[in-house]
Amino acid sequence: DVQLQASGGGLVQAGGSLRLSCAVSGFTFDAYDIGWFRQAPGKEREGVSLISSTTDGTIYYVDSVKGRFALSIDNAKNTAYLQMNNLKPEDTAVYYCAADRFLNLYGVGPPPEYWGQGTLVTVSS
Repeated sequence: DVQLQASGGGLVQAGGSLRLSCAVSGFTFDAYDIGWFRQAPGKEREGVSLISSTTDGTIYYVDSVKGRFALSIDNAKNTAYLQMNNLKPEDTAVYYCAADRFLNLYGVGPPPEYWGQGTLVTVSS
C-alpha cells in the first residue's frame, strides 16, 4: 500500500528557508519517481521538482525554483526532502509530494497516481 505523508510547511518571511519532508511507504525510490507539486490560491497545480527512478536519479526543477530549491532523498529513512531557500511571496502555495512510475512536471500525461496530503507554505513580503 503506497502512502506519502508531507510535512514541514509554515510561515516564513521572504528570503527565508523551509525544508519540506515526504515520508513514504510501500515503494522504494529506485522503483518510483517522486516529486513535489504546488498549488497557489486561485491557480492550477504546477510541478516543482522531481527525481527520476530511471535516469540514475536525475533531478529536475522548473525554471522558477532553479538555484533556490533542492530535492533530495534519504533511502534509509524512506523520506524525500525539498529544501527551499530564498523564498519569495510567489512561492506561497500548498505543496504536495507525489509518486508514480513516471512523473512529469509540466502536466504531460496522466497525473501522478499517489499523493501525500498538502502542506501549506506561506511567504510574507
